[in-house]
Amino acid sequence: MDNLLIFGVGLIGGSIALECQKKTMFNQVIGVQREGGTPLSSFVSIGMLDKISKNIDADIEQADLIIIATPVAQIQNILNTIYPSLSSRTIVIDVGSTKSNIINFAKEELKEKFSQFVGSHPIAGSEQHGPAAAITNLFKGKDIVLTPEAETDSNKLKSTIRFWEDLGGIIKIMNPLEHDQIFSTISHIPHLIAYNMVNLIAQKNNTDTLLEFAASGFKDFSRIAGSSPEVWKDISLANKEAILNDLELFIKEIDKTSKLIKNNDHNALEKYF
Repeated sequence: MDNLLIFGVGLIGGSIALECQKKTMFNQVIGVQREGGTPLSSFVSIGMLDKISKNIDADIEQADLIIIATPVAQIQNILNTIYPSLSSRTIVIDVGSTKSNIINFAKEELKEKFSQFVGSHPIAGSEQHGPAAAITNLFKGKDIVLTPEAETDSNKLKSTIRFWEDLGGIIKIMNPLEHDQIFSTISHIPHLIAYNMVNLIAQKNNTDTLLEFAASGFKDFSRIAGSSPEVWKDISLANKEAILNDLELFIKEIDKTSKLIKNNDHNALEKYF
């Protein structure tokens, strides 16, 4: 493929760009500058990108692969922007942490071109964010969840699978709703709990002392509370139903533990732990 166009040159989008440049997978890797976002000119000078898009409609039309790696709340508007200039040969993928809402956005905005869209979620990343956090080998040995629909073009799906495999990923095919329920439990809720814990400490009058004595276990647990606030605000609202269901279950577990401690129930507490 000749041209790769990336909306959202952050940790994931930037890491894709670096890996594609390292493996010479495209003739041109083009980044779209976000209004108010980190300036991308320095990432052209270091070779992450070949250029910054100056004519977005022309770059969309000439792209062989378009990757949308923005926070999930921006994806619908980007799909709307892409639609008029989207060539029939082009594959469009996202890398969002929620899938049901994005699939619905793609159906709504891409209309008869929806078959060109392949929902993707690379299970890779860190609490770091922005293009400066991008690294090579981010996707090596990592699961890449794809959520194709019945309408998805089979050849474009095969090309998407090859693309992620060339980046080192391991492909898993999943239903969008199943994806959202799974990642609510094993990713979204743990992030929210980390934010809860850090905010609990921040509200105490001895915050500095508490953090001074926080050991490595706490640092491992709270590390993900350094993740992008914008990204996790968007994920929380996009996967609202599954997250609220899991939060109810988590509250029940907290209540159960609280009662065991209140009742000095040694045996039951040890058994629970």
